[in-house]
Amino acid sequence: MAVKSIELVSIPVSDQDRAKRFYTDVLGFTELIDTPLSPDMRWVMLGLPAGGTRIALVTWFESMPAGSLSGTVLACDDLEATLADLEARGLSCAEEEIQEAPWGRWKTFADPDGNGWVLQQSTDVFQGEG
Repeated sequence: MAVKSIELVSIPVSDQDRAKRFYTDVLGFTELIDTPLSPDMRWVMLGLPAGGTRIALVTWFESMPAGSLSGTVLACDDLEATLADLEARGLSCAEEEIQEAPWGRWKTFADPDGNGWVLQQSTDVFQGEG
């Protein structure tokens, strides 16, 4: 047996409704599940229209305080066009300049809780790996 993919990433947030609005309205995720698990716990799972790894907006892990996630990479084909679209929807990026390295070009940003994300356009060297 072998590991075949990353199924789900838990995103630690303080307010699931606020986070859900950011991830759906700004980043373009779609709601897959939003259901109560108990009176004080809710399962909110989102995905991207093209599929792939899903995210869960979690509030109940003591070891994962809101804003503690950093470095998760979101892929795009055209960094400038994607940034323009996301910024038009309200995204604010931390860096003033696009960063570059042999594997690609990127800009970082944070969600409303401070979870750090990377929006990256990979080079041909990085494309098709996996």
